[in-house]
Amino acid sequence: MPNRKQKKAGGEPKTSGSSSVRLFGRARSAPAYAIRDFLHRNGVPFRWVDLNTNEQCRKVGLESPDDRRAPVCILPDGTRLENPTIRQLAEKLGWFHNPSLSEYDLAIYGAGPAGLSAAVYGASEGLKTVLIERWAVGGQAGSSPQIENYLGFPDGISGANLAERARQQALRFGAEILVARERVGGEFTAGKRIGQLADGTKIAARSAICATGVDYRRLGLPNEEQFYGAGVFYGAGASEAELCGNDRVYIVGGGNSAGQASLHFARCAARITIVIRGESLKTTLSKYLMDRIHSAKNIKILPNTEVTALHGNRVLESITLRNLLTAQEQTCKTGWLFVCIGGAPRTDWAAAAGILRDAGGYLLTGPDLPHNGNNADAWPLDRSPHYLETTVPGVFAAGDVRHGSVHRFASAVGEGAMAVMFVHSYLSHG
Repeated sequence: MPNRKQKKAGGEPKTSGSSSVRLFGRARSAPAYAIRDFLHRNGVPFRWVDLNTNEQCRKVGLESPDDRRAPVCILPDGTRLENPTIRQLAEKLGWFHNPSLSEYDLAIYGAGPAGLSAAVYGASEGLKTVLIERWAVGGQAGSSPQIENYLGFPDGISGANLAERARQQALRFGAEILVARERVGGEFTAGKRIGQLADGTKIAARSAICATGVDYRRLGLPNEEQFYGAGVFYGAGASEAELCGNDRVYIVGGGNSAGQASLHFARCAARITIVIRGESLKTTLSKYLMDRIHSAKNIKILPNTEVTALHGNRVLESITLRNLLTAQEQTCKTGWLFVCIGGAPRTDWAAAAGILRDAGGYLLTGPDLPHNGNNADAWPLDRSPHYLETTVPGVFAAGDVRHGSVHRFASAVGEGAMAVMFVHSYLSHG
């Protein structure tokens, strides 16, 4: 993957003489995991050094592995950051900048497959386009270790690599990309769509596409948050695979992301157990993944089972599993639990902005709008809404955030491109 070391305004990387970022800390700590995940998903080469002894810590200016100044991040230019936030790291990498224009033709929120696709097509067709991403380019798909059923890649490609290619494409066509920025609200007036970011920045645009995807769903256990990044992870966890060594790994979920994760971890972990509530993977997993999982010698499927408790002091040490048929429980030692059970849409801002959602929080678009019970009059114009248009004219939704989406990489890419076609129609005719 190309080395994205430092970036100029607009997101284009600069070259540097050093090869990678160096990161020092405890493997299973939330701050260290956040940085590893951020660097991995943004395609930044880094070298991780696990600090286990006081002697190792003193070599990098720390007292002990529990020193609050950890993790320590040393950038290619020698800059040292102690326990940095993601925004601080993005700023030092030269990625954080303000919008270059006072108004855009198109503002896209979320740089997953749908958002990246929209940025490529919007910018290539001459629209002044800005893409805003709160975490990492590629979204959840960027954490996938291997995508094998996407058209044109017969040998498969990692989500991070595919996202990096799309990012370069969008930049080449002139799209502007703002990283480590989160949308928290919106104001819609005649001819303008103003997005309110968490840091107070406002993005003015004539049209907008919401492609913010979904947040990983939690298990809902009492001490779950305590172990986040310290043994409990959400999604495929591609950045953590090499740290599992010969340990036992448990993966909760029966979808494609869980299947891809299990095969990825099978290359380095001693044993992988897939925990599912159903009878089998047949109805939830693509056949090509299921065949590979069944042929893998170190992957076990545990059906009719759920995780009911997490145990440990500072880090996760074991989990309790319950059989849903017999109610029998067992405690299993592990320091690695990956949760891949879907997600919930990030649309809390939409209600205040007057955008209609379904009962699950997904954005309603196009033909779904007139059939929403008592909200049949929610659409304000005489014309019918475009297929991907929300209740606010000129604001579109694409990808997993949209009601009725297919939740596949290829379909999200298609919806992003389709949304741009409707944006052109809206800008031309209203």
